[in-house]
Amino acid sequence: MKFFIGQQVEHRRFKYRGVVYDVDPEFSGTEEWYEQMAISKPPKDKPWYHVLVHEADHTTYVAERNLTSYEGTGYIDHPMLPGFFDGFKDGVYFRKGRH
Repeated sequence: MKFFIGQQVEHRRFKYRGVVYDVDPEFSGTEEWYEQMAISKPPKDKPWYHVLVHEADHTTYVAERNLTSYEGTGYIDHPMLPGFFDGFKDGVYFRKGRH
């Protein structure tokens, strides 16, 4: 997997940034969701990431090929962030109880 839980990422096409809070080794959604939402038809047999979107209150489910690492060190503003992370250093979040 290219990205890790707590890492900030940016969507290549839509340019939003966020933080990874979970990873699936391959697509685990429904076929209906994939057909409706995965417009570019990314591979299902590669990692997919659950992302808390900065300055939003929703999450996204994104294929690895649609993400790039975010090189900044700013905070993520998301209401669910405290439920997953309780530490932050140099742009990386630490899962609760893991630092």
